[in-house]
Amino acid sequence: MSLFPLGYLNLVQKLNCVFCGYGNGVIAYAREVTARTEQYWCPIKHALKVKGGHERYRDFQAYGDAEGYVASSGAYRERLRRGA
Repeated sequence: MSLFPLGYLNLVQKLNCVFCGYGNGVIAYAREVTARTEQYWCPIKHALKVKGGHERYRDFQAYGDAEGYVASSGAYRERLRRGA
């Protein structure tokens, strides 16, 4: 098995492929860091519907639900400590 199995690509295409893989990895990492930061500090859904929200977003408290936020904010932080 070769290091780069897409033998039909030329050198420039292979470099672009590696760059895209790297770029997508960096973006995925940044998105996860941002999602965890939001979960820790402010797990509240936005007032307007968000397009393409991260997977943690669906468990956030509804906008304007002060009681729910106060009651559950500690649980969100504990889930992060456990790695969930």
